[in-house]
Amino acid sequence: MDRRDFFKKAFSLAAVAGISSIVKSIPLPAAQKDSQNKKPPELVAVRNGTPEEMFDEGIKVLGGMGKFIRRGQTVVVKPNIAWTANPQGAANTNPALVKRIIEHCFGAGAKRVYVFDHTCDDCFTTYNVSGIEKAAKEARATVVQANKESYYEEVRIPGAHSLKKVKVHELIIESDVFINVPILKHHSSTRMTCAFKNLMGIVWDRSYYHRTDLDRCIAEFPLYRKPDLTIVDAYNILTDGPRARSIEDVVNKKMQLLSKDMVALDVAASKILGEEAENIKYIKIGNDLGIGNSNLNEVNIKRIDL
Repeated sequence: MDRRDFFKKAFSLAAVAGISSIVKSIPLPAAQKDSQNKKPPELVAVRNGTPEEMFDEGIKVLGGMGKFIRRGQTVVVKPNIAWTANPQGAANTNPALVKRIIEHCFGAGAKRVYVFDHTCDDCFTTYNVSGIEKAAKEARATVVQANKESYYEEVRIPGAHSLKKVKVHELIIESDVFINVPILKHHSSTRMTCAFKNLMGIVWDRSYYHRTDLDRCIAEFPLYRKPDLTIVDAYNILTDGPRARSIEDVVNKKMQLLSKDMVALDVAASKILGEEAENIKYIKIGNDLGIGNSNLNEVNIKRIDL
């Protein structure tokens, strides 16, 4: 069995196991079911809608964008715009989702919304081909570059072992609200890229992560700043990533996850991807650092089937 066939088989299993366990029936201990249902959801899992429809429903269940943004605040919306690939390639965040998130931000009273990513390919080409620059500007966001070191400022990471300091894009430091919008996909180095790994697009020297301890650096960055909200784009899933290579590697899942808890999100996302969360090292490290909760039995999850 070659590598591509392996991932296709994994995804056929995920369609049965992953989707049903996340959206339909993540099992909760009997003693927790009633008490958790009375609490506001900590994670929302939506499926079977357009990216816009799923976000509209998901954010409504979380209390609306006004729960995360106050009138007059500045917001950073950070999609994955790493690769020169069109939306059908599933290498970057879906532009329709980015646009709808920005619209909700302004609807909640945001003064200004910025969109950027430290791209892997040429930023001007990638911003254009991905469709995200156009979608963001149509929603009145300010699209900025992240391709020069002068845009970054050095910060220290409290409690970090490997990533003790790093240069972070100035907008992450200056903006009031930080919204993380990764696309879920396979990654050749870490098995998966999602909530945690998308934050590599806000630092300058990503090669330091690879030279040092990739998984630990990924897990330690949120000790500096966690996103105020993360929306996982799982509408289309890339099974052989992170770069789009063939349309045959794209699986249409029509799913979306929303939460403040990056650890719980990445555990849930791993199930959709057909991966074992235990095999994704940065998830365990993030849990151990107290960044979030990897035990989905302890997370109040609201499932929506459109």
